[in-house]
Amino acid sequence: MGRPSPEGPGTVRHTPRAPESGLPVLPEVRAAAVAAADRPVAGPLGGSAVLREAAAGHWTRRGLRTRAADVVAAPGAPALLCALIAAHDGDVLMPRPSPAWWTPQARMLRRGAYHVPTPAESGGVPDPYALLETVRRVRAEGGAPRLLLLSVADDPTATVAPPELVLEACEAAVAEGLHIVSDETWRDTLHRPHETVPVSPAEMYPDQVTVVTDLAGALLPSAWPAAVARFPAAQEAHRARALDVLTALGAVVAEPVAAAAAVALDEPAPVVARAEGAAALYGRLAEAAHLAVVAAGALARPPQAGRHVYVDLGPLRAGLTARGVNDSMELEEYLTGRLGAPAPGGHRFGDELGALRVRLPLAPLAGSDPAERLESLASPAPLELPHVAEALSRLAEVFDELR
Repeated sequence: MGRPSPEGPGTVRHTPRAPESGLPVLPEVRAAAVAAADRPVAGPLGGSAVLREAAAGHWTRRGLRTRAADVVAAPGAPALLCALIAAHDGDVLMPRPSPAWWTPQARMLRRGAYHVPTPAESGGVPDPYALLETVRRVRAEGGAPRLLLLSVADDPTATVAPPELVLEACEAAVAEGLHIVSDETWRDTLHRPHETVPVSPAEMYPDQVTVVTDLAGALLPSAWPAAVARFPAAQEAHRARALDVLTALGAVVAEPVAAAAAVALDEPAPVVARAEGAAALYGRLAEAAHLAVVAAGALARPPQAGRHVYVDLGPLRAGLTARGVNDSMELEEYLTGRLGAPAPGGHRFGDELGALRVRLPLAPLAGSDPAERLESLASPAPLELPHVAEALSRLAEVFDELR
């Protein structure tokens, strides 16, 4: 493992977006944005008191007692992560694969970015022994690992790490002096919330974990960028440094978006119903998509959260090679063309270029427009709707032809 070159922070212009819900904004959330649209003065950097109180309540309801003073808001998770990395000196470690926007943030700040393998059962959290070995090797080569990024409910693998793995990885990280950033954007998109138990690292090590949540995961459309971070009370200096970075960037949440975010984070009944309904819908679509790709001979961990499926087409390499597809860049181009929807290759998530892996979005299966997706959301049997059945049939056909 060589030290990353200090030259060239890396191209960040083409990072694929997180999987969209494709659903229209709830009337209650839209009304809050409209009511704030005429405010002539921007809200404070780091978020208004109302927004931070709402975020504190959101986390407290999930077992993480939080004060408004511990919360920082920004226009999207990338801005928050940039501020967090800048607030902590040293190199960054993250699981492989990991969200496509993590590595560019570290490289843009000219920090070393090291990927650590994940265990077979789930992504998002590194294997503890591989983490310790990576820390040792980085230090031996002159690096200074200081941050570990992880996600219990993961993009891109759509899995949820078991609590015992989270604990072991956090134990290893804390023992090596790493601060942990837990991206919990997808925590509220569990397909079977009564069967899957996500445990935040902040519940285990409250003084060594900063939690980040992008509201585009379950509460707001991605076109309304808003994210919140929960800093440990013991990390006030790092919170202040992160605020300095956001101030230098002018990274403030727009007033209409901040008002909508506060309503969404308060979780009135319509917001809860929408989040639960969307998670259930995408759970059914994920299960059907997973069955289709596995039936064709591909590999994929059973999806547990989110709006995507991460597929390994290694067993179908011969069929892909016959079509001129030899790596994940070519696979991305091929499947995007065949499916008519973006299918980013695994190289964007830190996987090896030669590995034939891809993230498949599920929103196109729910419908081609918001009206069809709302129909899917409201249906007790969405897989039987003509537009859903046709989309699933098309997905199966594309993969079956590679056998």
